[in-house]
Amino acid sequence: MRQDGRGLQEIRKVKIQSNILRKSEGSVLVSVGDTKIICRGSVKESSEFLKGTGTGWITASCKNITGNTIHSRSKERNRKEFNKVTTQISNLIENSLLAVTELAILGERVIHIDCDILQIDGDFIAPCITAAFTTLRLVVDGLLQKKLVATDPLQESIAAINTGILATGECAVDLTEDESMGSLATMLLVMTESGRFVECHSSGKMTTFKGQQLNECLIYGQAAIEDVLAYQKEALFLDIETKEKVDSQTIIIATGNMGKAREFSSMFQKAGYKIKTMNDFPELPEVEETGKTFEENARLKAETIAHLLKCPVLADDSGLKVDALDGRPGVYSARFAGEQKSDAANNAKLLYELTNIPDEKRAAQFHCTLVFAAPQKESLVVEADWNGHIGRIPRGENGFGYDPLFIVDGLDKTAAELPENEKNAISHRGQAMAKLQEKWQVWLNQQE
Repeated sequence: MRQDGRGLQEIRKVKIQSNILRKSEGSVLVSVGDTKIICRGSVKESSEFLKGTGTGWITASCKNITGNTIHSRSKERNRKEFNKVTTQISNLIENSLLAVTELAILGERVIHIDCDILQIDGDFIAPCITAAFTTLRLVVDGLLQKKLVATDPLQESIAAINTGILATGECAVDLTEDESMGSLATMLLVMTESGRFVECHSSGKMTTFKGQQLNECLIYGQAAIEDVLAYQKEALFLDIETKEKVDSQTIIIATGNMGKAREFSSMFQKAGYKIKTMNDFPELPEVEETGKTFEENARLKAETIAHLLKCPVLADDSGLKVDALDGRPGVYSARFAGEQKSDAANNAKLLYELTNIPDEKRAAQFHCTLVFAAPQKESLVVEADWNGHIGRIPRGENGFGYDPLFIVDGLDKTAAELPENEKNAISHRGQAMAKLQEKWQVWLNQQE
């Protein structure tokens, strides 16, 4: 048993979150224990050194933005020394990515991968390489979605791990900082999903060790990389098999709320399409709404699911914007009072924050953004607002969420006091659906 309670072949807890940054062609946050790496990708369409070559390139950079030193065996490594190390790491990341990329498919494009080390509690080089490849995968998926590349240039997935021979003579994976400092030898492994080595760097520390120990490091390392690849696939939603079949006449509504799905379904069914919801695909992981705007969240849901299921997907993101609260709760409407998503708690918090706000300054809007996505098409986006103001006491039994507090402009009624058919006709979602109705068939049938 190691100091932190792990077994010799057990890696630290891994979490990989994708698409965490706005205005980025690919981004991930990789957490391995308390080591945190944020990685972003960008694409440049041309570069002087690529012109006329007909092939692309990948560059990488790595920075420590924690302000902390990275301790060596003597616990003395200054900023200048670390900058030298990050240059070496940048080259290592770059070489690893180039090894599994068919550069000719990229055309004359440069993909740049930028890794920032946010926090360190052990090995950080392997998480940087894993984060870099995951980001590259997202960037390439974007190029494929936009038909900027004809086929996938990535030959297979890669991930990395560090292993070492502890002071006890035992071999272990994913060493902590203290373990690495006291180890007899360390080894960095970068491997493909098929088990082929991309990089293998080993270093002894003024002592001797046996070949059998190195072999154990290789065996343990390969098993650990398989674990990391599984986390990577989960973050990228790869290799998911669904029991439910999807054909060319199926449209997915990206919700498990059947009431909401019924609102959308009629326009598609009239055109001869079958409707399915997320309830039909329990195998799919939930798409995290990490966007900062309604459109970003709706895009994440629609485009991710369309990519997975290879069919058209409609997603919405809706919420309440209150002028006196600078547009809050906005994208956080469902969890305004906490992650439990309680309507009663959300309404209570809203009333509390508006306690001293006079009636004439309680203007608000319900907002809806709809994103219709399909494989290899630029998504169709429509949006609408429903104007009103926030009352002082809840009224009505027909609605949900903030409906009992939202008094509709031009009516002395809250949204919860309106009959369902009347509400659906004039609401933010109803208005957005009317806009979508005018455009979706032309968009869906249009050749890109």
